[in-house]
Amino acid sequence: MRLLLASKSPRRRQLLGELGYPVEFITLDVDEHVPDGTPAAATAELLACRKAGAYASSMMADDDILVAADTVVVLEEKVLGKPADRSEALAMLRSLSGNRHTVYTGVCLRTVSQTVSFTEKTDVYFRQLSDEDLAYYVDNYRPFDKAGAYGIQEWIGMVGISRIEGCYYNVMGLPVARVYEAIRRLAP
Repeated sequence: MRLLLASKSPRRRQLLGELGYPVEFITLDVDEHVPDGTPAAATAELLACRKAGAYASSMMADDDILVAADTVVVLEEKVLGKPADRSEALAMLRSLSGNRHTVYTGVCLRTVSQTVSFTEKTDVYFRQLSDEDLAYYVDNYRPFDKAGAYGIQEWIGMVGISRIEGCYYNVMGLPVARVYEAIRRLAP
């Protein structure tokens, strides 16, 4: 069996690779526009399924499993994507500071004959952080490739997150235990 990971995320690559299966990484250019009115909680799975659908099934062997995922950070029903620059990263982190937000990761797995998708939800509680703390994090960790402008596995997660409710790895970008179970069910 071979896993095909449709993701540019180095964290997803690391997490999926830790499962012990051979993994091939593929890059897809997919339109990430979400139609108006799409519920924030449904956004990640919609994008993951779009990524999985963009890969030609004719390129898959019978024992291949394609894994596609997308993660969004949601604060008060507003999706916080990846920040464009330092200013936007600081604004996102200020909005998260002292508040609870939700991380949704949508996952879509495909074989030649089956498609399975799901969304994992984790609530994250941030401590109140100073502007100095936020600037230190942004300037030293440059979280511009991360939804919500932070990585839980980095400094800000260690000092700024008081608790989570749900899967830690989901916040990193891939709910590994749930993905593992789905792979086992789909494996030939």
